[in-house]
Amino acid sequence: MTAMTLHRWRALLVALAVSASAIAAPAPPFQPMFDQARQHYALPGLAMAVVEDGQVVYQHTAGERRIGTGEAIDENTLFKIASNSKAMTAALLARLVDRGALRWDDPVIRYLPQFRMHDPWVTEHMQVRDLLIHNSGLGLGAGDLMLWPEPNAFTRQDIIAGLAHLKPVTSFRSGYAYDNLMYVVAGEVAARAGGKPYDQLLREEVFVPLGMQRCQVGAWSVAAVGNVAQPHARRDGRTVVTQPDADTSPDLASMAAGGIRCSLRDMTRWMQVLLDPAQVPGWLSDAQRRALWTAHMPMPIGARQRQWDNAHFAAYGYGWRLSDLDGQWKVAHTGTLSGMYSSLALLPDRRVGVVLLINGDAEDARTALMQAALRHYTAPDDSKGVLDYARLLRDEQQQRRDSGHVRPDTRARTPASLQGTAAWQGRYRDPWLGPARVCPHNGQLRFQLEKSPQLQGTVMQLGARWLVQWDTLGADAEPWLQPQPGTPPTLALRAIDPDIDFSYDYQDLQFTRIGDCP
Repeated sequence: MTAMTLHRWRALLVALAVSASAIAAPAPPFQPMFDQARQHYALPGLAMAVVEDGQVVYQHTAGERRIGTGEAIDENTLFKIASNSKAMTAALLARLVDRGALRWDDPVIRYLPQFRMHDPWVTEHMQVRDLLIHNSGLGLGAGDLMLWPEPNAFTRQDIIAGLAHLKPVTSFRSGYAYDNLMYVVAGEVAARAGGKPYDQLLREEVFVPLGMQRCQVGAWSVAAVGNVAQPHARRDGRTVVTQPDADTSPDLASMAAGGIRCSLRDMTRWMQVLLDPAQVPGWLSDAQRRALWTAHMPMPIGARQRQWDNAHFAAYGYGWRLSDLDGQWKVAHTGTLSGMYSSLALLPDRRVGVVLLINGDAEDARTALMQAALRHYTAPDDSKGVLDYARLLRDEQQQRRDSGHVRPDTRARTPASLQGTAAWQGRYRDPWLGPARVCPHNGQLRFQLEKSPQLQGTVMQLGARWLVQWDTLGADAEPWLQPQPGTPPTLALRAIDPDIDFSYDYQDLQFTRIGDCP
């Protein structure tokens, strides 16, 4: 056999081997998952990426930034990542700890002397680390109405001042209750320790060194940056844009807790660096990386987590939820804002990460798609897919309805009588949410919160009860309006929907009448 003939045989054998390998290799599972989630839940837009061993093994986007415009979502489209911002705030603080600018066990009042909790002892003993792990003793989502709905006129100084008026529901450090306000405080601690505004520090310490080029924080021009996904909601059976951006995105008071926007490419880069320190050597010390993913506060394990994940532990780290999934370590977080959902999950021991960004009402879609994607790694022999998890979620919801856990039917409402409500019309004030009015306007009784333009609506009557029909928010956010006897008169708000988002913390409000309508 000549050398030329031998070379041809070798080339043929190599080609056959490559062809056989390609035939035998299983098709990537993520595209069918992506398509099923988007179609089943009629999502306006979806972006997804998967990282393995530092490499992007899957990345796909579909849908529109604003439904009906044809403006396609791509890997550079900006989404609100909501509470996935918390991990970035924690990383910023970790960088400052590495630098010696602060310590995790420093008292908060060392950096913010004006900081006050309802209990003076808690004020004195609250440490920087406590701001990140949801152990303040406040109730679930306490004070969130100073953050959302956006935009509003509350400042970070207003939020810090309002904390003193929020009464705890448990003792300090005794249990877990998710809280956003403490992350706002954490952002201000970072600014004081770092000597620069939070948004500038985050760009310098996180976005720039990690190459997250499209992420936005602070005030920025939506028009100039461009390619920005808008939030969507279901209204009367249709998907519509809700709370769209103006030309400029303001310097949101909530940014350290949930106000950052990033693209799929940015979030993919974020995952790569978190999973592999060699991607950006020296960005965080090993000690601070461990601190972020240490179980600092135990969390309850829900029935779904036990059944779906076979979970044995759950805890909160610094900006991350920690748990086990089929016996494998999971580090994850979700992000939820009106019309925007995100999810990021890491399996550090496998060097795997998955991120989802959605610009619509998509809690179930996010849950089903992420579960199917992760269990491709942790339980490859399990045949459940996106549609199977969707059915399980529907079954859960039906069980809640069967048990009577449903929103009351309020469709028979009518505008409240001005004459019948005359005794409690006037100007009111809540200690932390501020001034409000319950006053006639154009023949109707209107509820208006001074610092939150979206918390405005018409007072309606249903039998012997009153409720507020918001002008721009959906029915799922409506509260009962309950006049309280006494002098001066007071008003309370209570959620109508038992499954209302916990950020509508109406139960913490108590409006006291301070004067007549203007």
